[in-house]
Amino acid sequence: MRKITYLAVFEKTGTGYSVYFPDVPGCITCGDDFDHALRMAEEVLGLHIYGMEKDGETLPERTDGIPELADGDIVVAVSVFPVFVRNEMENRSEKTTVTIPRWLKTAAEAKGVNYSRLLEAAIKEQLGIAS
Repeated sequence: MRKITYLAVFEKTGTGYSVYFPDVPGCITCGDDFDHALRMAEEVLGLHIYGMEKDGETLPERTDGIPELADGDIVVAVSVFPVFVRNEMENRSEKTTVTIPRWLKTAAEAKGVNYSRLLEAAIKEQLGIAS
């Protein structure tokens, strides 16, 4: 399974940590404390890589070069597994608005119909997709 790792710089701020990846321009985040910032760094790196790959962009080379750091800055290797991010992004549920007659909505609610489950099953059936 492919794992991608880049170095992240955690800069202490008055409210927590700011995080950037020197080798991945535009990939930045922050957190209230170090643990929160680390979780956010993993998330933003995964999403950034997902977006780049989806757009057909080449991922930046990892240089392992450590930029000049200020006192209190921390450098951490942050790793992500792109397949997990892609699966999560492409299989997440999305809200869709549908319009049905009021009488049908009333009858369905009286029977406890789960609209989301019913619509998903109907679309899969229409497309010939096995559950």
